[in-house]
Amino acid sequence: MSDIKKVVLAYSGGLDTSAIIPWLKENYDCEVVAFVADVGQGEEELVGIEEKAIASGASACYIADLKEEMVADYIYPSLKTGAMYEGKYLLGTSMARPIIAKAQVECALEVGADALCHGCTGKGNDQVRFESAFAALAPHLKVIAPWREWNLRSREALLDYLAERNIPCTASLEKIYSRDANAWHISTEGGVLEDTWNAPNEHCWVWTVDPEQAPDQAETVSLLVEKGEVVAVDGERLSPYQVLTTLNEKGSRHGVGRIDIVENRLVGMKSRGCYETPGGTIMMEALRGVEQLVLDKDCFEFREELGLKASHLIYDGRWFTPLCKSILSAADSLAEAVTGEVVVKLYKGQATVVQKRSLNSLYSEEFATFGEDDVYDHSHAGGFIRLYSLSSRIRALNEQKKK
Repeated sequence: MSDIKKVVLAYSGGLDTSAIIPWLKENYDCEVVAFVADVGQGEEELVGIEEKAIASGASACYIADLKEEMVADYIYPSLKTGAMYEGKYLLGTSMARPIIAKAQVECALEVGADALCHGCTGKGNDQVRFESAFAALAPHLKVIAPWREWNLRSREALLDYLAERNIPCTASLEKIYSRDANAWHISTEGGVLEDTWNAPNEHCWVWTVDPEQAPDQAETVSLLVEKGEVVAVDGERLSPYQVLTTLNEKGSRHGVGRIDIVENRLVGMKSRGCYETPGGTIMMEALRGVEQLVLDKDCFEFREELGLKASHLIYDGRWFTPLCKSILSAADSLAEAVTGEVVVKLYKGQATVVQKRSLNSLYSEEFATFGEDDVYDHSHAGGFIRLYSLSSRIRALNEQKKK
């Protein structure tokens, strides 16, 4: 272990990573550099974090503002694919991991570190996401995962460990829920949610108003979409991050974006979580609304296939792979025509597209009308159906010959 002289730790300021800093110094006799990723988890999470890292024994603490880049280069490309894990989850936690890992690697290379370290447990998905990214971006750097090495197995043990070393920590034994937040979403796990027969209580939700307590008056929001990206809200052009924060505020007020799911983790177990993704839910609905106008049947079906595959790649931590790059490129190509304007109604937990239009629309009122028209000859459908069902007809005739 003497070959490891400097480690860059993905640091959150929480109990786990506060204990990891002195543990690394004691067990690897190395310098520890704390790396903090600002992905929109909230200012309260970042206040005093540099001082806290130094007090825990870090030689330095670097804070990287990744908010704009995360939304523009990771969330927006994912939205174009339509990725939703297991039909419901908008990939809030996993969406942030590639950019955090990438920035951590960049920090390690800049400071001349020998190793990378994370505070993920051996039960979760995040260990795979971080280490897969590390392998793709800096395979020469060693990876240290304390939760797979140390014998500290509880919050009590971690608090005692810090107390024995006179390292200040604001954490307590009262923590019931495990939460992870970024600009895209906030997740809540643990507590009453560990029993799937328990309904979520009010403490399981952080950002969004209870839909039953949401305003009785619906609110509409207009979104301008260009090539599969939301570029303006209610007529005001905004950066991707500004779009997200604006829609988060609107959606949260109406209880939009809540899901309570039991998902299949990559490591084999199932887990339950309450996830809130208000702005993301609105954007997803808006993009799918424009797609309905501009993508033909085959293109729409292909986009759905891309979304399914992308959801597993992102969830499983395979962002930095040739396959993921290819899928994102294909979705980007399909999105060339996904330009238009959408009006979404927000009401009691629902985000519903109520108006949509596009210059690229394939919808024609002249062809679709149930009234009289001069553009569609109904007799043409007969020949189409006969050819479309020809294989079924031949198969049936063959069966009759066998009788």
